[in-house]
Amino acid sequence: MSKVLLINGSPREKGCTYTALHEMEKTLNSCGVDTEILQLGTKPINDCIACGRCSRDGYCVFDDAVNRIAARAGEFDGLVVGSPVYYSGPTASLTAFLDRLFYTASSKLKGKPACCIVSCRRGGATAAYDRLNKYFGISSMPIVTSQYWNQIHGNTPEEVMQDREGLQTMRTLAQNMAWLIKCIEAGKTAGIDLPIYEPKTPTNFIR
Repeated sequence: MSKVLLINGSPREKGCTYTALHEMEKTLNSCGVDTEILQLGTKPINDCIACGRCSRDGYCVFDDAVNRIAARAGEFDGLVVGSPVYYSGPTASLTAFLDRLFYTASSKLKGKPACCIVSCRRGGATAAYDRLNKYFGISSMPIVTSQYWNQIHGNTPEEVMQDREGLQTMRTLAQNMAWLIKCIEAGKTAGIDLPIYEPKTPTNFIR
């Protein structure tokens, strides 16, 4: 069975972001896709310090959830990243986690469908949404979309449950995620593999 990892970047385990992710989880499960929610929690997460050790050793020098998820990246067929909006951006702990995860394990994430969802009381959602999509766009990951930008509104989980359009956006997003995963699986069965990419050609503007 296919499996999707949903990352909850909120410090609140059962808050608004979780409520939106759980709406997706229910739809994914109904479409025959297994799920796992990773709660980052309230413990500090180290920033990337650009030491380069992951390139040499294959894992991050800070041994935490980043290494555990990087080691399991092959188990997941899709990725959903969720965050509350802090000053028009995702949480600092989530971006620290993603900076290190994508630098360490981007080669294992290529070709896997991905999307993000953001939760806010009122404004700043699209800026946070744009920031999170950058991780997928630089990693050859198909970005899954919905019927609207993937945002939900409310100050409490109870208020989130009143955002009918937001909840529908989550369900449509999950349906599209399940559909794309199944399309990719069907393609592999038919002998269609991931593209063979050219070696990267980094170009510096100052020489």
